[in-house]
Amino acid sequence: MGEGSFGLIEAISIALGGMIGGGIYAVLGVVTQITGAATWFAFVLAGVVAVCAGYSYVVLNELVSAEDGSGGGSVTFVQSFTGNSDFAGMVGWTLLVGYVGSMAMYAFAFGEFAITLPIVPESVAGFPLRPVISVLAVAGFVCLNLFGARATGSAETVLVGAKVLVLLAFGVGGVIYVMFASPEPMNVGATEFTSFSPIMAGAVSFVAFQGWQLLFYDQESLDNPLDQIPKAIYIAIPVAVFIYVVVAVATYNLAPEALQSHPHTALTDAAKTIAGVIGFASVGGIVLSLSALFSTGSAINATLFSAVYFAKGMLSEDLIPDRVGDSSATGLPTRTLLLLGFITMAFTAYGSLEAITSFASLSFIVVFGLMSGLAFTRRNAAQINAIPPAVGAAGSTGFFGLMFYHLYVEQRGTFFAVLLIAAAVFLVELLYFERRIIEEEIPYVEPGAEESAD
Repeated sequence: MGEGSFGLIEAISIALGGMIGGGIYAVLGVVTQITGAATWFAFVLAGVVAVCAGYSYVVLNELVSAEDGSGGGSVTFVQSFTGNSDFAGMVGWTLLVGYVGSMAMYAFAFGEFAITLPIVPESVAGFPLRPVISVLAVAGFVCLNLFGARATGSAETVLVGAKVLVLLAFGVGGVIYVMFASPEPMNVGATEFTSFSPIMAGAVSFVAFQGWQLLFYDQESLDNPLDQIPKAIYIAIPVAVFIYVVVAVATYNLAPEALQSHPHTALTDAAKTIAGVIGFASVGGIVLSLSALFSTGSAINATLFSAVYFAKGMLSEDLIPDRVGDSSATGLPTRTLLLLGFITMAFTAYGSLEAITSFASLSFIVVFGLMSGLAFTRRNAAQINAIPPAVGAAGSTGFFGLMFYHLYVEQRGTFFAVLLIAAAVFLVELLYFERRIIEEEIPYVEPGAEESAD
C-alpha cells in the first residue's frame, strides 16, 4: 500500500464528489416534505452519524492493514473480524442494493431536472418523458463504462471543484439574500426541533452521505492511504454538511411554494430568485439545472464504476454467483455491468423518488451501523475511541427504527415495497450462501433413474 499517485486533494475530491455528486439534488425535496424549514438540521444529524461511521471505517481499516497490509472495505472488515464469509457476503449484497438504489435516485433526479430546461418537454403525446430520460441516462453511462471511460486524478478534482463552487455560490448567496434583501425573516424551523421529524428526515437523507466510502475501494491509487483517507473523510463530510445546510436554508426560504408543488426541482426556482436580483432569473435557473444534470450524471457514472468493481471483488471471493460476471476479466466484467445497469433502469423507471431514496438510505444505514458496531467491539484496541462507534451504531439504529415508522405511517405503499424487496434479497442471499447445506439435504436423482428403477 501507499504507492499510488493520488494525494490528499484527490482523496478529498473522491470523497466529496461521491456525496455532493447527486445527493443534494435528489434528496432535498424528499427531506423537506418531512421536516420543512428544519431540513438543514436533518442534514446536520445525518452528517454527525456519517462522521462517526467514517471514524469506524478508518480504525477498522487500520486494524486490517496492520494484520495483512492490504486494508479493505465493509466486506473485508466483516471477514477479518468475524471470520464469517456468509455474513460478509450478505453485507456485500446489502451494499450492492444500496448502490443500485443510489444510482436509481441520481437517474430519477437527472430526469426531473432535464425537463426543467426550456427545450425539454415534460411529455410527448401524453407520455411522460422523465422515466425515459432517466433510463437513457443510465444506459448511456453503462455504454460509457463498457468502453472504459472514467475521469480520474486531476480531472476528477476539477470536476468536483466546479460542482462544489456552483452549490456554494447558490447556497451562500441565497442565505445572504434572505438575511439582507428578503422582506420575510429567515425561517430555520425552530418549532420542529422538539419533534421527531428532523431525525426521521435525517434518516431519509442518509444516502446523501455515503460517497466517502468509495475511498476504501481506491486505496491502491492513493499515496499513503492510511494517512490520506482519515484526513479526506474528516474534511469532506463537514464540507458536505455545510453545503447541504446553506442550500437547504436558501431553498426553503426562497422557494417555499415550489417545495410544495414540485419539491424535486425547487432549487431551480430558488436560483431564479437569486439571479433575478441582477436581471438574470432565467439564466440562473438554467445554470442550476445544468449543474444538477452534470452532478447527477457524474454520480451515476462514478457509482456504477465503483459498484461493478465492488461486485468483481465479491465474485473473486465466491460471494456472488459466477453467472453474475467473470472475476478474471480485465477491467469491468461486462455481464456484471449490464446486470447492475438493467436493475437500476427498472428501479428508476417504475419507482418513486421517495421510495428509491428510502430504500437506498436504509441499505446504507444498516451497513454503516454494522461497521460502527464492529468497531465498538474492537474498542479495547489502543487506537480506538469508543465514543464515535457508539454514536454511529446508536444513531444508525435510531434512524432505522424511525425511518420504518415514518414509512409505515406516511407512505404505507413504500413501506410494504421496501419490506418485499428486503425479503426477496434476503431469500436469494440465504439460498445462495446455504446452497451446500440445501444440496446435502435434498437427495440428488440422476436423469433416467426412475425409468431404470421401473
